[in-house]
Amino acid sequence: MSNDPLLQPYQLKHLTLKNRMIITSHEPAYPEDGMPKDRYRAYHVERARAGVAMTMTAGSASVARDSPPVFNNILAWKDEVVGWMKKLTDECHDHGCAVMIQLTHLGRRTRWDKADWLPVVSPSHEREPSHKAFPKKAEDWDIARIIEDYADAAERMRDAGLDGIELQAYGHLMDQFWSPLTNSLEGPYGGSLDNRLRFTFDTLKAIRDRVGSEFIVGIRYTADEDMPGGLTKEDGIEISRRLKDSGMVDFLNVIKGHIDTDAALTDVIPVQGMRSAPHLDFAGEVRAATKFPTFHAAKIQDVATARHAIASGKLDMVGMTRAHMADPHIIAKIMRGEEERIRPCVGANYCLDRIYQGGMALCLHNPSTGRELEQPHDIAKAETRKRVVIIGAGPAGLEAARVAAERGHEVIVHEAANDPGGQVRLTAQTPRRAEMIQLIQWRFEECTRLGVTFHFNSFADADMVVAEKPDVVIVATGGLPHTEILGDGNALVVSTWDILAGDAQPGSNVLIYDDAGDYPALQAAEKIAATGAKVEIMTRDRTFVPEVMAMSLTPSMRELQKRDVTFTVTWKLDAVRRDGNELIATLGSDYGGVSRERRVDQVIVNHGTRPLDDLYFDLRDGSVNQGEVDYEALVAGEPQTVTRNPKGTYQLFRIGDAVSARNTHAAIYDAIRLVRHV
Repeated sequence: MSNDPLLQPYQLKHLTLKNRMIITSHEPAYPEDGMPKDRYRAYHVERARAGVAMTMTAGSASVARDSPPVFNNILAWKDEVVGWMKKLTDECHDHGCAVMIQLTHLGRRTRWDKADWLPVVSPSHEREPSHKAFPKKAEDWDIARIIEDYADAAERMRDAGLDGIELQAYGHLMDQFWSPLTNSLEGPYGGSLDNRLRFTFDTLKAIRDRVGSEFIVGIRYTADEDMPGGLTKEDGIEISRRLKDSGMVDFLNVIKGHIDTDAALTDVIPVQGMRSAPHLDFAGEVRAATKFPTFHAAKIQDVATARHAIASGKLDMVGMTRAHMADPHIIAKIMRGEEERIRPCVGANYCLDRIYQGGMALCLHNPSTGRELEQPHDIAKAETRKRVVIIGAGPAGLEAARVAAERGHEVIVHEAANDPGGQVRLTAQTPRRAEMIQLIQWRFEECTRLGVTFHFNSFADADMVVAEKPDVVIVATGGLPHTEILGDGNALVVSTWDILAGDAQPGSNVLIYDDAGDYPALQAAEKIAATGAKVEIMTRDRTFVPEVMAMSLTPSMRELQKRDVTFTVTWKLDAVRRDGNELIATLGSDYGGVSRERRVDQVIVNHGTRPLDDLYFDLRDGSVNQGEVDYEALVAGEPQTVTRNPKGTYQLFRIGDAVSARNTHAAIYDAIRLVRHV
């Protein structure tokens, strides 16, 4: 029996949870037609197989037709959900993993122009800033109908064999009733705290009447809205006690904050560069005040913090949700004594950012997450050992080396720089994004463990590569900044890379032209603004940095607004000319007919990268496939068999930014799906 606090069982009512780690409710947006089909099931089963005690599905499964998801959520109001949830639950149970689901009515946290175009409903007409819909104030028949919808959905989950449900009460309809900021009703459901809680307790009673007293029912709720006029900590403690004393709730899952704006949501679910586990002590106060089963998750991204949360008595069950997206095998690695091999969550928030873009959640660090069916987390051994030579030790090259070594191949990596990392090493120069270097550290450590040979300060040319007598060559040389986009004055501008690397010193009056919409412009602006310089970020787009989603943008905005950085949209940089010690930037517009000038002392251009591909083209003629990739085979998960030059002595591929400017996830995904079949 282990003495590790994380590995101790926990008794929740009649349910024995085999350890103290859970995956809290979240929606990776994998449903198909509102149902948790094969992709969804494979995602949860992978984590169940690896040993997590309980997985909670569906951040916000909708209980009612007038609660249309704003992204791809499970529709718990449909009877067909029962079969799909039963299949998922049965498979997780086969691995000793409990399964619950989070049920909710979104209230005002959605839009009226989704799904059936029904009016958004809430206990007041107050609009939520994030989703911008002006709600209908709930009538008595709305309330009665929605209570019945909750009970129906709970019954479906019981019939599907789930171990329990969790009700969502932070930012959604349930706590819209709780908060004086969002409840202007009169009568039994508005006014006093007793009345504002009535909807919750009426809903709980209806659920209990339907599913009985043994089925587990919990609630994830805000115990402090942390905003003027909202629910206070004292209110939250009182609500917590009432939930416990009702006898209708079996556990509390504690949140601190509110989620009606992008910035507020980011404080509830902290991202890269923000404090780890910021609400853990608060959740511990709720547990101490109630002496009731307490769960919590909020940027608890490492095992040491999770272990402390349990050992100190702050929590009964600790959630590591995004961490399990990065590495589904956390518990398995703890049990094998391999904690140091856990793939760390770097807080990049690519998972949540993508669902708010309307895509499915993906992990920047782990391309198998969400793709368990086509890109399994485990790498199979190859039938024949090959000699694989990789040029470049950025994220693409390191992933290619890791996967090739896992396959059992002999792997040799040449890297021109002193250290591995590529563009990620530049990204991590910004203190707020320093966690990104873990993408590199983890891969380099895995490659070292697997016996990969590295040659640093090795600027490989074609002769060097051919001399290695490779069977496979992978060019992962990345790209270099492209700034030559002006009609005149290209030689007068510098790149964001120049600023981040320290190759160019910040000016005092700086114009940053961002024509890529990604992180480097923000990072350069932060570095320059910190010197006290005047900074303007300009883009031809309707919004600035459109590739950086709202939650990841929040820490940058707090820093840049504090420094009085100016943001200008719908203008483009046409030319730059020198005027004494200053520069004159000529601005134009895609909308035509206008021109402006800016007098500055530095112009910075962010326009992505162009491939560093000379070596690739030097090697093409000697390759069997002449660099060609069979896309059908790549997508289908089959080996590359293209033969264009029978006299060639090696297969040749290029990946990542050596192909075109994309992001880190694309580079890593290029590598794993190509090399797992080499």
